Amino acid sequence: MQPERVEFQGAETNTLVADRYGGDGQPVVMLHGGGQTRHSWDAASQRIAGLGHPVYTLDQRGHGESDWVASGNYGFTDFALDLVAVTRMVAARHGAKPVVVGASLGGFAGMLAEGRENPGGLAALVLVDITPRIDMGGVSKVLGFMGDRVDEGFETVEEAAEAIARYLPNRARPKDLSGLSKNLRRRDDGRLRWHWDPAFLKTRQHREPEAALAAQDVMFAAAGDLTLPVLLIRGQNSELVSMDHVREFQEQVPQAKFTDIRDAGHMVAGDKNDVFASAVEDFLTELKTAEVLA
Repeated sequence: MQPERVEFQGAETNTLVADRYGGDGQPVVMLHGGGQTRHSWDAASQRIAGLGHPVYTLDQRGHGESDWVASGNYGFTDFALDLVAVTRMVAARHGAKPVVVGASLGGFAGMLAEGRENPGGLAALVLVDITPRIDMGGVSKVLGFMGDRVDEGFETVEEAAEAIARYLPNRARPKDLSGLSKNLRRRDDGRLRWHWDPAFLKTRQHREPEAALAAQDVMFAAAGDLTLPVLLIRGQNSELVSMDHVREFQEQVPQAKFTDIRDAGHMVAGDKNDVFASAVEDFLTELKTAEVLA
């Protein structure tokens, strides 16, 4: 299935690039995590589109082919406001509110967009290994990987693959590195660097611990205002989301369904794509059935 390249306008008139798969049913918008691109959803989005959904996989601001914002605004609210702009355009195009699937950073954007910035704008929300409270040690590990070689980059794609293998030693290294190459761009000095704005990382590296905790409080408040159907998908070996975090979220959002995926870490879709895609498909089918019965 070949996608259609689509462009949206974000909250700062910044261009946001997306791939669209599928037809004209209930729209789905998929948001990647920090440091990733829309291509992290390539396999899952095609399966979901096979159910009859138009699926939009979006490069968030500062990532992939989307604009690096001159303002340097890479706070969680900035990503949420971009999402509000995109989901309004998607809803106008299809005559239906979209379901948002958000991994990590994308999940934060979804919670803030629906819980605070534009309540009622979404039909449902799928959170992929993210809850309002997260383990800050796990966050430090992720930021450490993102910061490694951020300035010097890599000479080859194979070098980048080695860096990922060190970070994710339990994941089998792919024989075909063409997918990885989509997450890299060759700069003027001829070296390869990750396909995201380094200013995004600096926003997080320079945050004081108190500010990080305050951001979690804001997220917690936004989640408490979620009234739409929610699915939380966790990687059982997650570095960020513990079962205590899950239980707290379920108490706060009692309508939320929960799926725990074995042998998966924070990068759930990359670790167990088929199981992840099946969980999303089941959730979307349940939504459609409930709508018909209603």
